[in-house]
Parts: sequence; C-alpha cells; structure tokens
Amino acid sequence: MPHLCQLPPSSPAELLAWDDALLEATEAGWPETLWFWEAASPFVVIGYGQEIAREVDEAACVQRQVPILRRCSGGGTVAQGPGCLNYGLTLKIEETGPLSTITGANRWIMERNRRALATLLGDGVHVRGHTDLALVGPHGERKFSGNAQRRKRQALLFHGTILCQFDLSLIAELLRFPSAQPDYRESRKHLDFVANTGLAASTVMKALCEEWQAVESLTHLPTTEMRQALADRYGRPEWHHRR
Repeated sequence: MPHLCQLPPSSPAELLAWDDALLEATEAGWPETLWFWEAASPFVVIGYGQEIAREVDEAACVQRQVPILRRCSGGGTVAQGPGCLNYGLTLKIEETGPLSTITGANRWIMERNRRALATLLGDGVHVRGHTDLALVGPHGERKFSGNAQRRKRQALLFHGTILCQFDLSLIAELLRFPSAQPDYRESRKHLDFVANTGLAASTVMKALCEEWQAVESLTHLPTTEMRQALADRYGRPEWHHRR
C-alpha cells in the first residue's frame, strides 16, 4: 500500500518536477507513494511527445498569460487550474502480476480508481478509451478524468486529473481539438465531451486514499531529485517548447 505524500506549495513547473522526482525516488527504493495537487491559477500541460502548435491555442494562452508546460508522460493535453484535482501514484513493478505490462497496469489501476469514484458517483462511472473515466448522464458519456503512465525498470508513475468544479470554458478557450481522440468521444467538441463531477476535492482524495489504503505519511520528500528535475527539464523553456 502506498504512503501518502503532502507536497509543499509549488509553482506549475515544480508540480511537474515532483511527479518526476517521486518516480525516480521509488525506482531507487523509496516507498510507493500517493499524492495530490491542485493548481492555484490556470496553466496548460501537454503530453511528452506532443506538439504545442497542434494541441494548444498559443495566442489565447499568451493573451491570458497562461503558461504551457510539458510533462514526463504521454497522453493528451489538459488545462489546469482551481477545481481540477490532480493525483500521482508510484508503484513498484513486479516481474509477474498486473503491473508487469503497460496494458495490465492501465487496466488494474483504472479499475481501482473507477471503483473509488463509483462510491461517490454511482454505477454510471466507466473506464473508457484506455485511461479515461467517464460518467453516463442524460447527454451520453462525459469524460471527467484523464490519466497517463510512465514506466522505469523497477517502478511506474500513474497520474491524472479529476474534474471536480473546474471552469470548463478554459478547456474550450485554450485547447484545440485534440490530434487523437478515443472512439467514445465521437468528434464532440470539448464542452460536449467533458463534465465536472461537482464533488469537493477533499471528498475525492478521501475515496482514493481509502481505495489505495494510503494511510501512513511519507516522512521525507525527494527534494534533491525535484530540484534536479527542475534544473534539467521543467525549469527550462526549451524542454516545454521543443518541436
């Protein structure tokens, strides 16, 4: 069962660096860890291999002074800000078992997250695509959580967003139509595809902590690793804006 980690107040670049640092720490022998964060102001995060010009309305971001950052994992582009809860989870990879493959890890972790959110939202919560959570409602299935994975030899990082009470108009304003979409999206526009859960972030965090049995707190943080990741990647504009 993972330890629970409380991140200190951090800039957007530092928040992404913590994800990287906690993965490196778990790879080096630190305990498995679960942590949460929520941005104080809007910013945009693109997937590791994505192109900003294809995924993001750069002019809108410049006009609103919204930073555009790149994370260490794949997946799609997301808008961040108050009301969008983020979680990170590091787990150790065993040679056999559900975490031994990318697909197996996706299925096992997403089912546990689905089960946790279903305790709050009911049986209409489903895993869709590979790593989305969607809620069935009167207007079809609406996505409320997107997730991604990064793997090393001994450990993996699984992290994602959960729309609680987010300003959804930011998604339509700052993001272009994605270059890749899951089948269930059916080419719907952003505001016809995503939805808030309406839940308080504290309620979601409690449900996920209970599902993952994250009770014991991590007593130290990998601060050195975070600062190194910030210096090498997340604090460097060329990392975020490379083509």
